[in-house]
Amino acid sequence: MNESTPPKIEFPCDYVIKVIGNAAPDFTEFVVEVVERYSPGLTDANISVNDSSKGRFSSVQITIVATGEPQLKALFEELKASGRVHMVL
Repeated sequence: MNESTPPKIEFPCDYVIKVIGNAAPDFTEFVVEVVERYSPGLTDANISVNDSSKGRFSSVQITIVATGEPQLKALFEELKASGRVHMVL
């Protein structure tokens, strides 16, 4: 395999998404609502939330079952287009 070619992901698989945005009382709920549209059936065990040390930002980490690149691309685009999300990793 060529070293400049990233490894392909084999779908379906567990996939961790980290979403960072301004801290707000409903930020986690917003992120979970968007992610549920693309990967239904999330449980509390799939979600972890961390706030920045000064409380300005919130990071929501969610493990989903990824079914393919189109699903991930659409999910990332919707989160970024919301205006509430700074980064999706």
